[in-house]
Amino acid sequence: ASNCVGVGNGTDALFVTLKALGIGAGDEVIVPAYTFVATSEAVTMSGAKVVFADCKDDTFNIDTQDIEKKITKKTKAIIPVHLYGMPADMVNINEVAKKNNLKVIEDAAQAHGACLNGVRTGAMSDAACFSFYPGKNLGAYGDGGAVVTSDDALAKKIRMFSNHGRKDKYSHEFEGVNSRLDALQAAVLNVKLPHLNDWTKRRREVAARYSEAFGDLVTKQYIPDGVDHAYHLYVIRVKEREGIINHLEDKGISTGMHYPIPLPFLLAYAYMGHKEEDFPVAHKLSQEIMSLPICGSIIDNEVDYVISNFVDALKKYT
Repeated sequence: ASNCVGVGNGTDALFVTLKALGIGAGDEVIVPAYTFVATSEAVTMSGAKVVFADCKDDTFNIDTQDIEKKITKKTKAIIPVHLYGMPADMVNINEVAKKNNLKVIEDAAQAHGACLNGVRTGAMSDAACFSFYPGKNLGAYGDGGAVVTSDDALAKKIRMFSNHGRKDKYSHEFEGVNSRLDALQAAVLNVKLPHLNDWTKRRREVAARYSEAFGDLVTKQYIPDGVDHAYHLYVIRVKEREGIINHLEDKGISTGMHYPIPLPFLLAYAYMGHKEEDFPVAHKLSQEIMSLPICGSIIDNEVDYVISNFVDALKKYT
C-alpha cells in the first residue's frame, strides 16, 4: 500500500477509516460474528449499524456466503478479520463487494506479515487497519495503530480526520478526532520492524511443529492454498477443553480462549436479540477453541515441553 497513517490504536484505525469513507448513521456494516469486540465497536462508534455474519467451520474466518445473505440496501461496507493471522477469503469477499458496490476494510490487527497469493494483508482492500498493541506480532510498548491504503484521497481524509480535521495547524476543514500515533511508540516500532520477518518465520516453524506432533488428535485451523499464516495465535479445537486447560495450567503452561463468547451473544449486543442458532458455527467454535503458546522468541525446549504435556492431556481427557 502506498500510504500509511499512524493513529492511536487499532480500534481508532477502524473508526477513522469508516468516518473517512462517509459511513455513519443509517448505514450498515457487516463484520464477523467471531472475533474481538473492537471490530464491531468501531462500527457503532461511527454511528452505523453493525451486522454480524457467521464464520466458516474450517478456517474460522468470516463466511462469504453468509455475508451475501446479510447485504441490504443500507449495507455500505464489509470488515473481514484476518483471524489469528490467517488471511480471510479476500478474493471472494472483494467480488461480493464489487458486485454490490461496497467498501472493504481489512481488520489486519492479528495479521502483520501474512500473505494471500503473494499479496500482503493490508494491500487487498480499500483500506486496512493494524493494531500495535504490545501483544501483537508487531507490538509497541503501549497502544498504537495504523491505516494503510493505496487510495491517496482516502489517506488524506483519514490523516485529517485523525488530527482534528485540519489541513494545517489552524485550518480545520471539518470536525475530527485526536488519534495520533505517539512518537515514543513509533520509535519502538521502528526498532522492532526489521525483526518482524524473522519473528514471523519462527512462529511458522513452531506452528508446523505443533501441527506435526498433534496430527489428527485435534482439529486445526484449515490453511487454504496460497495462504501464508502469520500465527498471531496457534488455535485448535478440542472436546474436553476445560480438563486439558487445567492439566496444562498445573504444568505451568498458559493457554487462551480466543474467543469464549461470540460477538452477537455478548451482553453489549443483547438488544439485537440474537440466538445461538443464528450463528451456529461461531457458537460451536466458542465451545471448543483454545490457543497454545507461540511467539517469535519461544525456544525449542519450551515447544517440546508444550507438545509433551499437551499430548499427555489429550490422552487423559479424550
